[in-house]
Amino acid sequence: MKGDRVEIVVDAGDTTRTYEVVASRAGRRVETAVRRGVVEVSEVTRSGSVVRTARFMATRVLALVEQPVPREDSSEQSGHTGRPLREDPET
Repeated sequence: MKGDRVEIVVDAGDTTRTYEVVASRAGRRVETAVRRGVVEVSEVTRSGSVVRTARFMATRVLALVEQPVPREDSSEQSGHTGRPLREDPET
């Protein structure tokens, strides 16, 4: 979803560098994968086409932080009160 982001902190020798990949448009999402010693973070469209990819050596990645956009719960939209089904509101 638009606004999803992944921050990648990488060891760059004497310092660290931070990169971020953000789902920049509506309908896009950010996917992460670790394959064969490589961390791959991609921005993907609804149809599954990759828009852009960032690749890092897994041995150099210090942190991988996924920050999803807060989504509304379906119970909030329907007006559900959050009480258990068997609770009697009169007691």
